[in-house]
Parts: sequence; structure tokens; C-alpha cells
Amino acid sequence: MSVPLLSATGISKTYVSGGRRVVALDDTSITLEPGRTLGLVGPSGSGKSTLARILLRLIEPDAGRIVFDGIDLLALRGEALRSVRRRIQMVFQDPLSAFNPRATVGGALADPLRIHGMASRAERPAAVAHLLERVGLDPTLATRGIREISGGQRQRVAIARAIATKPHLIVLDEAVSALDVSVRGKILDLLVGLQREQGIAYVFVSHDLAVVRAIAHTVAIMDAGRIVEQGWTPEIVASPRSTTGKALVAAVPQLVLHGRHA
Repeated sequence: MSVPLLSATGISKTYVSGGRRVVALDDTSITLEPGRTLGLVGPSGSGKSTLARILLRLIEPDAGRIVFDGIDLLALRGEALRSVRRRIQMVFQDPLSAFNPRATVGGALADPLRIHGMASRAERPAAVAHLLERVGLDPTLATRGIREISGGQRQRVAIARAIATKPHLIVLDEAVSALDVSVRGKILDLLVGLQREQGIAYVFVSHDLAVVRAIAHTVAIMDAGRIVEQGWTPEIVASPRSTTGKALVAAVPQLVLHGRHA
């Protein structure tokens, strides 16, 4: 077994809401190998999105340790953290909220190239065109506004922006849940293809075990801030042990027969 690309151990996070303490994560641990996909699946409020944001240092945990590519991620500050963030990217459920709504497609893709010094001003148009082609979009879309393209196209642009910095890890938080079924399948195929070609690892967050079954090598089932079951995806789907896992499989009984594993 290879050395993990990502290892999070003992992650805990508590919020105070309306005078009440709400435990979002309770001593949660995961590992992910290079070039593989870990599915985080669970019902709403299970803590999976909180964990995803903590992995990117968008939220600070109350306790725990995160090691990414041999680096203690929680110890980083300033320029050291910004440097590592080039290798960890995120794709959100609603890409429109993650973009400047007045930006063009080309501008949105050129920004990470400029910020991380990955292409000169003269090189950026060609680099943007290449990124659009990588995600199956026509380079002429570069002049269009982010608001002018379809939801499926926006999600492809979000993925193009994520891969612009040549990351080792992309965290996808419900990244296909707002798309219709036909577009969803194409985005999943795109992600699988990029992983095979570039060796990118994914943390794929979803409430839908059928979608996770289609893309994840391993799965961690979450409930009430804890991981209640984890292992190889086909094994979990075929024979879930936890009450939450059984409920998720029962919600989509056809996936055992018709699901596909990338």
C-alpha cells in the first residue's frame, strides 16, 4: 500500500447555535492514497461538508491533525499555506457563487494562472483555451460571461479552474447534485478521465450513494459527525454494516445491480 496523500486524524468541530452546542465532527479520521477517490456520503447534517472545508483550511478544526503530502497542513500560515493550496483545489455545488458574477469564462480561468505565476500574460489565452478543451468545452466560450453559460458548462469551467494549478487533490462538495442526470453522468466521466490522465486524487462529497458508487474507490459513511463505516466501495454497497449505510443502500436499491465503479 502506498503512502497516503492525505491523512486526517481525530478531527473535531463544535459550533454554538442559538445557545446550544452543536457537534459537527467528533473524532473523525480519513486517509486517501494518491490518484484515488474517497467518497464521503451521509444524510444532511452528517458533517461531511464541514470535514471537506476543514481539509482545505476554509474552516479551522477544534482538534485533530491533517497531513497532506507529508506536510502538517494545520501548522501552515501565510505564504506557506498559499503555496500548498495550489495543490489542493475545491469544486462547489453551485459554481456561480464561487465565481465573480461579472467575470468572463476566460477571466475566471486566467486568475489562478496569474495568482500562482503559472503563465505569463502572453501565455494565458492559450493556457485558458487548453483548459477549456481539457474539460470538453469550446475555447470560444472564453469571451462569454459566467452567467451566460449553462449550469453544466459552469461546472466544467469550475473543474477547469480547479485543474489549472495542476493539483494533487480536488475536493468536490456535492459538485453534481444540482445537475440533471444526463449532465451528471458526463461530469462524472470527465472526472474519471482526468484522474486517469493526471493522477488527481478526489474527496467526493455527496448525499447520494449511487453517485459515489460510480466514482469512488473507497467510501466513508458519515452520520452525526462521525464516520460509522468505511471501506472499499463495492464491499460497502454490497453489504453495509451500519444502520446509516443500510438506509442509504435501501434508498437506491438498483445501484447494486446497475451501478458502475470507475
